Amino acid sequence: MFAKSFVAVALLATTSVCVAVNTTTQYGQTATAPAAPAAKQGTIVQTAKDAGQFNTLCELVAAAGLVDTLNSAGPFTVFAPTDAAFAKLPPETVAALKKDPKALAAILTYHVVPGKKDAAEVVKMKEIMTVEGQPIMITIVDGKVMLNKSATVVKTDVGASNGVIHVIDTVIMPPAKKADAKSTDMPGMGSGSKN
Repeated sequence: MFAKSFVAVALLATTSVCVAVNTTTQYGQTATAPAAPAAKQGTIVQTAKDAGQFNTLCELVAAAGLVDTLNSAGPFTVFAPTDAAFAKLPPETVAALKKDPKALAAILTYHVVPGKKDAAEVVKMKEIMTVEGQPIMITIVDGKVMLNKSATVVKTDVGASNGVIHVIDTVIMPPAKKADAKSTDMPGMGSGSKN
């Protein structure tokens, strides 16, 4: 009796395996249901556009001719000012920047850091070197990360295919360099200390 039951179970198992094999293979390929494709991350520029709160930043990136750079492989870390951050600047300042791509590029690249630096890494730093060539000072005030003691990081680690975005509430200005202090000092900028 035991032997018959064992044979019956063995046959049932074999049949199940055969059925499973026959139903999961077709034309020599596994017919298992494909996993749902993961949503493809956009570049930093595309992610900023999709967020809907960086319209001014995206417009200025285009005006400065930096779209291709920020769409490249990178990786980059961008401290991205929101539309509200740009709204703190006098309208004439933003208008003047649109007419001066070189000065605009300097300000925008001061918000960009080479490499992907997540929030956990940033908070351990006292300063971070930018693509513009000058560092941003990092301090922690009341548990919040501050850049140059003027901008607060309000959201961190927004992922992109070529880096990461940290959202800030104020546009930060690179300290004026001696050689171009007069040419880049625009009204209402509140630029950093002049060396």
